[in-house]
Amino acid sequence: MMQNVHLAPETDEDDLYSGYNDYNPTYDTEELENDTAFQQAVRTSHGRRPPDGVTRPMTAVRAAGFTKAALRGSAFDPLGQSRGPAPPLEAKNEDSPEEKIRQLEKKVNELVEESCIANSCGDLKLALEKAKDAGRKERILVRQREQVTTPENINLDLTYSVLLNLASQYSANEMYAEALNTFQVIVKNKMFSNAGRLKVNMGNIYLKQRNYSKAIKFYRMALDQIPSVHKEMRIKIMQNIGVTFIKTGQYSDAINSFEHIMSMAPNLKAGFNLILSYFAVGDRDKMKKAFQKLIAVPLEIDEDDKYISPSDDPHTNLVIEAIKNDHLRQMERERKAMAEKYIMTAAKLIAPVIETSFAVGYDWCVEVVKASQYVELANDLEINKAITYLRQKDFNQENEFAQASSYADLAVNSDRYNPSALTNKGNTVFANGDYEKAAEFYKEALRNDSSCTEALYNIGLTYKRLNRLDEALDCFLKLHAILRNSAQVLYQIANVYELMEDPNQAIEWLMQLISVVPTDSRALSKLGELYDSEGDKSQAFQYYYESYRYFPSNIEVIEWLGAYYIDTQFCEKAIQYFERASLIQPTQVKWQLMVASCFRRSGNYQKALDTYKDIHRKFPENVECLRFLVRLCTDIGLKEVQEYATKLKRLEKMKEIREQRIKSGRDGSGGPRSRREGSASSDSGQNCSASSKGERLSAKLRALPGTNEPYESSSNKEIDASYVDPLGPQIERPKTAAKKRIDEDDFADEELGDDLLPE
Repeated sequence: MMQNVHLAPETDEDDLYSGYNDYNPTYDTEELENDTAFQQAVRTSHGRRPPDGVTRPMTAVRAAGFTKAALRGSAFDPLGQSRGPAPPLEAKNEDSPEEKIRQLEKKVNELVEESCIANSCGDLKLALEKAKDAGRKERILVRQREQVTTPENINLDLTYSVLLNLASQYSANEMYAEALNTFQVIVKNKMFSNAGRLKVNMGNIYLKQRNYSKAIKFYRMALDQIPSVHKEMRIKIMQNIGVTFIKTGQYSDAINSFEHIMSMAPNLKAGFNLILSYFAVGDRDKMKKAFQKLIAVPLEIDEDDKYISPSDDPHTNLVIEAIKNDHLRQMERERKAMAEKYIMTAAKLIAPVIETSFAVGYDWCVEVVKASQYVELANDLEINKAITYLRQKDFNQENEFAQASSYADLAVNSDRYNPSALTNKGNTVFANGDYEKAAEFYKEALRNDSSCTEALYNIGLTYKRLNRLDEALDCFLKLHAILRNSAQVLYQIANVYELMEDPNQAIEWLMQLISVVPTDSRALSKLGELYDSEGDKSQAFQYYYESYRYFPSNIEVIEWLGAYYIDTQFCEKAIQYFERASLIQPTQVKWQLMVASCFRRSGNYQKALDTYKDIHRKFPENVECLRFLVRLCTDIGLKEVQEYATKLKRLEKMKEIREQRIKSGRDGSGGPRSRREGSASSDSGQNCSASSKGERLSAKLRALPGTNEPYESSSNKEIDASYVDPLGPQIERPKTAAKKRIDEDDFADEELGDDLLPE
């Protein structure tokens, strides 16, 4: 073998990398085929080739992955990547019927999705257009499929979704006839499995159309076609049936539906509707039981403690912070709020009828709530009870200052720095009359929160009660700087100035008040009162008149306006005000007497006589009315004077006897006569001015709100010279007055002679 050994030639010592490219021919495998000894060794039993089809085990003789080609210089490529890119896929034939069908089906699906998205965004018109377009393309798709494939291969799911979406969009756009027709197409097609449940949708449409009998019919048909395993769906349909029965007034049928629901799967809506049904039929005991069932409905939400971190672990805190307001938490809040709304509404509904009184019924509801999972609602119910009393103007029912004070103490003890709690505590002290102590609580509330306007307003009221007007004014002026247009604050400032006897400042602030609330009749009448006290009658009349326009039922304002016209000697214009007063207070004879007196002063004696006669029919024991009847009948010359004089004499005698019995021992003789004479003389010689001092003074009472003259447009006609005539003859009247005095003296006699009647 030495002849096959080749020694490497000597190399230059300086060439460090020489010889690396040389190799020993011993390792040249290309010559192995010609090597007789190697071939002989290969043919031994250990080197036999395996038969075809059997994988030869890997040996050290031949390395894995190496071939002769690789040794000849080719790159290592066990995955065959050197063979180049794969041949291109077979090109689609876009003109083929199958491809056209696939593209059209894709387009139909896209249109259905776009329709649903448009509906969710509120664009109902666009949603309907997309649904119609999807329906048109789906029909084309069906025809093309029938031409290419057998009818059994038609995509029924796509047809179903297209028709269902179209019907839903018709319904959303209130095109109920089209929606019902489309639903009918789905329901009648036997190839659509479970299509019967869509009768619920049809029932909903009939319910919207107020066709309640058909709605109930379709709900029941849907209920029959839904298997019992779908409990939730069946409960919802039964709830719809119950609601429909309520709308038709069939409360007993509604009760059956809701009772079944509350026994199978109780929920808040069914419980509330059950209470409504029992309320409608007036069953007290069942209302109570239904309320207890409503309270017992499980909310199925986590407790609030879950959202409170139990430790200082930063990871736990981050998790809790993340879930504090997530969608699940928001849903829980909404569910709890809905439950509280149903319970509060039900309690307010049944409280007045379940017991002997509203208070007892509300107390029962409060006790039931306190024993339930909604214990925090008990306080809200108590507040609602108090508010109900306030609306009914029944303040005494909730006049429990001790209980209010105890609750205020609890609030202050739980949070000493809460301005609202301190203000409420001050209010309870104020209600008990301890104004100094109340002021201290209000001051503390202001120290904790200088912007607490309630405390600042209340401390101003407290200083008013303590007659510390300067301090009260300071509080209200500060409050005015915060609340520029508060009518209450403006009124309080004006009121304080009035108490400080500064009417000019009071008027100025009231003017600001009516600029904020120009229709406030009280503010207008107060302005009239202040101007009247200052002697400015014209300004006073203006504001009283405006007050009357906005509130024509204030007796004081009506009386002032009537007196104003009497003072200005326009008695006929005062009539309309006294007539209105007599309508407001029909049992008060003085208003009707004033009307008659105004007729008499204005010279309309016949109208005055008719009015006095009408008053006498209504108030037969009124002495003053009879006196005027006697006087008028005497002046006009009527024979009825004898009748009225006799009645007057009899009435005065009865009155005298009555007074003597009451006073028992006081000498009352001559009292009635002196009163008669005084009454007669008071009117003598005053036909067109005030007829009696009592009448004049009564009409002069000052008042607050209301001014409106319905016949303002005719005022120019009434202020005419023709109305001066009755007032003018005032000097010529002494003869009549003298005669009246004689008549009055004669009325004290036993008999009234015929000679007193005018000839």
